[in-house]
Amino acid sequence: MATDRLISRLMDHLAHEPDASAVTVLHELLDDSTIEDAAPPVGIAEAAALLDLSPHTLRYYEDEGLVRPARTAGGYREYSAFDLRRLVFLTRMRVSGMTMADLRRYIALVEQGETTVAERRRIMLDQRDRIERRIRELTLALETTEYKIRTYTRGSA
Repeated sequence: MATDRLISRLMDHLAHEPDASAVTVLHELLDDSTIEDAAPPVGIAEAAALLDLSPHTLRYYEDEGLVRPARTAGGYREYSAFDLRRLVFLTRMRVSGMTMADLRRYIALVEQGETTVAERRRIMLDQRDRIERRIRELTLALETTEYKIRTYTRGSA
């Protein structure tokens, strides 16, 4: 799902359910548990629709070496359940602000196998730290905005 559209859907959902957890809502919007291993492969248009991504984005991720869908005899892409789950992961990481360079490095490590688990864990720990810092920054920005709204509300009464 494209980042802007995902954030918009997340904010709309939270506006209607203010007590909902943003993390829970995000997982619902990007739930990959519905992707069954035995599901037949899908073409690029169906994969794009399932993930709310554009075909251009799917081709970009492929060009970057992040996903490698199989091809039919006619050369058309076929996205397996594995490919779709990886795309959900990539989307979640992009929403979190992970850079393409970090994603390329992470996926390269995944493809090297179990010997890279420690380095992959380090990448995820670093990403978590960046996310937590960004949340603190956004919380401060929200508090400042709320303060100004209260100030202007008092002034207009």
